[in-house]
Amino acid sequence: MSPDLQNALTDFIPQVVPEIVLGVSACVLFLGATFRVSRHVWGVFALVALTLASFALIATIRSLPLFTEPPTTFDKSKWPLYAAPVLFTPLALFFKVVGLVTGFLLVLLSWDEGGEDHAGEYHGCLLLLVAGIGLVGAANDLLTLFLALELISLPTYLLLYLPRADERAQEAAMKYFLLSVFSSGLLLFGFSYLYGLTGTTNIPALLDMFASGQERLAPNPEASTQQPWVGVTLLALVMIVAGLGFRITSVPFHFYAPDVYQGTTTPAAALLAFVPKIVGFAALLRILGYVPGLSAFERPLGTAMGEQVPMLLWIMAAVTMTLGNILALLQDNIRRLIAYSSVAHAGYMLIGLAVVRYLANAPGESVGGVEALLFYLVAYGAMTLGFFAVLHYLDSPDRPLESVDDLAGLGKSHPSCGLLLTLFLLSLIGMPLTAGFVGKFLIFFDAMGLSSQNAEQARLYRILALIAALNAAVGGWYYLRMIGVMYLREAIDPLPRPRPAPVVATIAVCATLTLGLGLFPQSLLQLIRDALPRPNAQLVARAADEGQAVARE
Repeated sequence: MSPDLQNALTDFIPQVVPEIVLGVSACVLFLGATFRVSRHVWGVFALVALTLASFALIATIRSLPLFTEPPTTFDKSKWPLYAAPVLFTPLALFFKVVGLVTGFLLVLLSWDEGGEDHAGEYHGCLLLLVAGIGLVGAANDLLTLFLALELISLPTYLLLYLPRADERAQEAAMKYFLLSVFSSGLLLFGFSYLYGLTGTTNIPALLDMFASGQERLAPNPEASTQQPWVGVTLLALVMIVAGLGFRITSVPFHFYAPDVYQGTTTPAAALLAFVPKIVGFAALLRILGYVPGLSAFERPLGTAMGEQVPMLLWIMAAVTMTLGNILALLQDNIRRLIAYSSVAHAGYMLIGLAVVRYLANAPGESVGGVEALLFYLVAYGAMTLGFFAVLHYLDSPDRPLESVDDLAGLGKSHPSCGLLLTLFLLSLIGMPLTAGFVGKFLIFFDAMGLSSQNAEQARLYRILALIAALNAAVGGWYYLRMIGVMYLREAIDPLPRPRPAPVVATIAVCATLTLGLGLFPQSLLQLIRDALPRPNAQLVARAADEGQAVARE
């Protein structure tokens, strides 16, 4: 074996030191919880572990170079791209940072969850989940990606089950477990087809095999034997999108969300609303070829596995946001309402991927659709975790917050909580000066400002932008309904005054991010641009030529 290849297979360990720290800390929590029962001890320990992982990430950045240079040939200096199970790229660093920040917020939000008896196990599962987010963002191989996704799924089952032992919580945990296993089976089935077609599980090499027209895929492009290969590729694509569609709660893989959100605790519902979306979209970006530069043979972004991918995502985006908003209008339970709202927001995010293929960016600029998607993900996380944090702060065993009517009079009885809840709801609507507005603006602008040479395609994506705008208006109705209940109705049984708790820190951070990203979005946008490799100028020109050719036909 070549020394370069050996180094590529072994030198990845320093890249995952933060995840190793989190994994070891989780094991300490699992073991220590058998000797010491204390919610506060293990909560503090989880925060210390996340802090150590953050310092480990800073040390990794200083000691290891980021893999940023797009290779042009299969030279030996690029062995890590085609052999390493993980790759330390700027985009991987972005997801690691998002995962660590999410971990801090979830630990503070879940401080009182799980009871004294299960606090250690609960926080240990949270640490494993954060480690999984970092590994998904850095995964360079299908096997690594699948194991990282399962590292998130398995702790999630326990997080749904540990806090409560009543019938509703057990039902929610069982529903999520069974459907998650089914979606993992679909994903693994799709991966098996990709391996059978290409003979590799390395993601860049796999995309190269599709994009460059290797002879093993199509020995004779004009022969009829090419069609079965195309059919198998499309079948693999459908299986992969279905498996990841469960995680991002896109239609028709959303049906578990309302029942699970309603049956579980508020912190667990917050976790389900955001974390699966992070890893689901991170996996889609890598597998479907939306990360430019990290390949020797490239095609226009998002088309390595077929030209049908943009249209598939177009349909999923339109149906997901429409169905999610319509069903949310019919809900009275707060968590079921937010579950369908989460479905609708997944539809908005899918627009960012659907338009990438036809965005003719100038060389040296970042990819608009992916940039908008990543910004929307961060903004959605801030306003959703903040919304659930306020609900959890107000919730109590004697006076639970279940229906929208339970919010009546909140603006008068708890003015600060009512104001913060209004801020997060306005951001979910997409009102100006909030992070939600900037996220929606970037997504909708990408679709409306499509510069494809194909007039038919441009018209199609403007229709998608119109559908999204109408859905945003529909979504505003049920968000404004909650605001109206808080300020325009009197409470029959006012909520009790909650005691100060660590969850207040989560509310403060989320509120700051929601306002800060709405007023000063450029700082995050610049970080995202730096994390995304630059598109290849030849590919941009080829995309424009293909658009002109289609238009002439």
